[in-house]
Amino acid sequence: MSVRTLPLLFLNLGGEMLYILDQRLRAQNVPGDKARKVLNDIVSTMFNRKFMEELFKPQELYSKKALRTVYDRLAHASIIRLNQASMDKLYDLMTVAFKYQVLMCPRPKDVLLVTFNHLDAIKGLIRDSPAILNQVDETFQQLTEVYGGLSAGEFQLIRQTLLIFFQDLHIRVSIFLKDRVQNSNGRFVLPVSGPVPWGTEVPGLIRMFNSKGEEVKTVEFKHGGNYVAAPKEGSFELYGDRVLKLGTNMYSVNRPVETHMSGASKNLASQTQESIAPNPLAKEELNFLARLLGGMETKKPSDPEARFRLNLFATEEEEEQAALTRPEELSYEVINIQATQSLF
Repeated sequence: MSVRTLPLLFLNLGGEMLYILDQRLRAQNVPGDKARKVLNDIVSTMFNRKFMEELFKPQELYSKKALRTVYDRLAHASIIRLNQASMDKLYDLMTVAFKYQVLMCPRPKDVLLVTFNHLDAIKGLIRDSPAILNQVDETFQQLTEVYGGLSAGEFQLIRQTLLIFFQDLHIRVSIFLKDRVQNSNGRFVLPVSGPVPWGTEVPGLIRMFNSKGEEVKTVEFKHGGNYVAAPKEGSFELYGDRVLKLGTNMYSVNRPVETHMSGASKNLASQTQESIAPNPLAKEELNFLARLLGGMETKKPSDPEARFRLNLFATEEEEEQAALTRPEELSYEVINIQATQSLF
């Protein structure tokens, strides 16, 4: 397990959260000034310098419930309120989208380009706020310093750690189903076409060498795909063409997004209820949350009347139905933590 995975997980999931909230704010016709305040407040909290310092410390990943608590706090850092069903759906969409992006990365290192795509898009959402833009740029520099010199093997370990985190998560999302990149059982379809990873060749040729390292024979084979060479490598600079489209905003075109639990996920949930035995990591996990949330400076709205509820569903009836039908094992019970006090 890589101890450098948490910042990438948090920033990419946070980027997906902002995409979804932006889409729902537009869908509910929230006035522009209120919508901007929501996004500015959340981005400002998310990229808070003290919070980023805690996040970038080498540490193991913790449970989905622990991270869900962080995002619950983050989503409510402004004037919006989400009920349990909408928060569940928001977290489902975030995690499934980033799982797809990690799976589809041509090279392990490209997870960094996915992260930069999210940061680029976030800057587009708050482009009228120079101070917050500066916070995002500072985080970009931190990412470059921490990850810029990592080897291919270290990135592979990060990718593997992310995939282990997302293992057994098979929630169907309507956008992925309609685009035929996800099957009805919630599993993703791996492509057999398109550009190969940068720095590699199109498959179809076997080269044989002698003991002196000289090429003595080549054999062609049919690979059954439709691959092409990568046109160029994506830019890892502050500004540049990332080339890779993974991590860009798939909600920029307004279309409804639904989530459904696949049968496999329901069965798995019933088999993997949390043990009654105490979790040996519980103390460490709560301390992690206290440190992380302690660094998250949320601003209380000066006017409580300005708060409004955001619905992740098309209607309130759908939201109520989702709350009733979601398997109990897959609802994330939010952990309440007094982050200003020592827990143990």
